[in-house]
Amino acid sequence: MDIRTRTIPHYCILLLLILPAFAQAPSDNAKAQILRIHALEKSGASSAISDLAKILQDQDPAVRREAVKAIVKIGSSQSLDPLIIATRDTDPEVRIRATEGIVNVYQPGFVTDNSLSGFFTHGIRQVKSFFSSRNDSVIDDDVTVRDDVSQAIAQEINFGAEMPPRSNAALAAGILKLRGAVPALLQALRSKDSDLIFESLVALQKIHDPSAGAGVGFLVRDLDDRTQITALETVGVLRSTEAAPDVRYAVANARNLKIKRAALGALAMLALPEDRPIFRQYVINGDPGLRAAALEGLGRVREPEDTPTIQTSYDEANADWRIHLAAAFALVNEGNVSTEDFSPLSYLVENLNSRQRADIADAYLKELIHREEVQKNIVKSIDEATTAQKLALCWIFAASHSADLLPVLQQLARDNDAGVGIAAKRAEHVIGIGRTP
Repeated sequence: MDIRTRTIPHYCILLLLILPAFAQAPSDNAKAQILRIHALEKSGASSAISDLAKILQDQDPAVRREAVKAIVKIGSSQSLDPLIIATRDTDPEVRIRATEGIVNVYQPGFVTDNSLSGFFTHGIRQVKSFFSSRNDSVIDDDVTVRDDVSQAIAQEINFGAEMPPRSNAALAAGILKLRGAVPALLQALRSKDSDLIFESLVALQKIHDPSAGAGVGFLVRDLDDRTQITALETVGVLRSTEAAPDVRYAVANARNLKIKRAALGALAMLALPEDRPIFRQYVINGDPGLRAAALEGLGRVREPEDTPTIQTSYDEANADWRIHLAAAFALVNEGNVSTEDFSPLSYLVENLNSRQRADIADAYLKELIHREEVQKNIVKSIDEATTAQKLALCWIFAASHSADLLPVLQQLARDNDAGVGIAAKRAEHVIGIGRTP
C-alpha cells in the first residue's frame, strides 16, 4: 500500500449515503411504526426490548434507526442481543448507534452529545472532526465483556465500505479492551483511511496485547504526522523491540518536535541497553518532553553509572515537573524505594493529588508496582494518604495482580470513605481475576 494515497473522505461518503434517506418522506406504515417505537421507549420497560428487536427487521432504515435509538435509551444488559445483530445492519447510522449502545452498557454515560451519534443533527452528520481528537476512555479492569460482543465489534471493524462505522467500531474495541479484536485491528491498519488507522492504533494501545507489536512497526515511518506519532506510541506501549531500528531512524530524522518526542518516548519504553548513548545525549536537552523521555530510558536500562545524572535532574530546582517525575520514576526503577520525605517514591505518590500530574504519576507507579521492593515499601504511604491518593493506589495495586497487596486492600476496604472502600473491593476482585489459572 502506498501510504501517500491515503485519503479521509469518510464524512463525504457517509453524507451521500444517508441524505437521500432523510430527503424521503416516511410512509404511513413507517410513521405508525415510529409512533409505536416511541411508545415502547417511553414505557422504559426492559420487556419492550424484545418488541423493539423485532422492529429492527423492518425494511425501512428510518424505522430501524428509531428502533435502535430506543433500545439504547432503555439500556440494560438485555439490550445487548439486539444491538449485536444491529452491528451488521446495512444502514451505517444503525451500526454506529448499535455499537455505541453496546459500549454504553459497559460504560454507562458513554452515549452523550460527545459520542459520534451525538453529532447527528437534522439528518446532517457533523463527523468530519469527530475522530480528530483522541478518546482515552476504557472500562475498568473488573468489567467483563461478553465473548459475542467482542466478536461482533471485531467483525464490524472491517465490515462495509463506510469508514465512520468502522472507525467507531475500532474506538469501541479500545474502550472495551477487546483482546479478540486484535486481528481485525491489525487488518484495519492496512486501510487507506487515516481515521480508521488512528482509532485502531489507539485501541491496540488500550488492549495492550504485546503479540500485536509486530504488526504495527511498518507505520513507524508513515508520512502522515498523526499516524506516525500514534504508531510510535503504540510500538512503545507494546514494547515491540523488532521495530527498534525504525524508531531510532525516527528519532534521528524526525520532521518536527512532536514526532521526535514520540520517537524518543517509544525508544525509552523499549529500553534497549544499546540505546543508552541516545538517552544520555537527550538527558541534557532543553526540551522538557525529550529530556523526560531520556530519563525514563535511563531508568529502565538500569545502569548504575547513570544514577548521578538522574539524581541531578531530580534535585534540579527549576526543572519542569515532567523532568522531576521522570527522574523520580528512573530512580525508583534503579532501586531507590525509600518512602522518607522527599524520596522519589514518595514524590510519585504525592503527585497523585495533582490534577495536572496524576495521570503521569499513575502510569509510572503502575509500571513500578510490579517490582517486589516497591510493593513492600509503597504500602507505608497508606496511613497518611489522601482520598485521591487512596483511590489511585487501589487501582495501582490492582495492576500488580499480586496477592501480597491483598492485606492492604482489605484494610482500605474498611476505609471511612465509602468510595475508597468500594474501589478497594473492586481492586481485590481484579487481583483475583488475574490470578485465576
